[in-house]
Amino acid sequence: DVAAPGRGIKCSLCTKILQQIKATAGEDPDEAAVEAALGKACRALGKRLGRVCKRLVKKYREQISEALQNGDQPRDTCAAIGFCKA
Repeated sequence: DVAAPGRGIKCSLCTKILQQIKATAGEDPDEAAVEAALGKACRALGKRLGRVCKRLVKKYREQISEALQNGDQPRDTCAAIGFCKA
């Protein structure tokens, strides 16, 4: 995992969270599957990461939901919302 300097932690956390959400939503999820995955994935990440996950989801719900339905890669989505350098 090659992270940009200074943005490393945020980027890898975001990517990890989105990978979890993506895995929970399954292949080609519809809106309902994405919604369910957003809640479930954060709980699956444990207490500390779960809190970060909930904040991320709350703030970027639209973008994350859209990205998952479009099949975008977690890293690209994190770059789009400013957590990773593009």
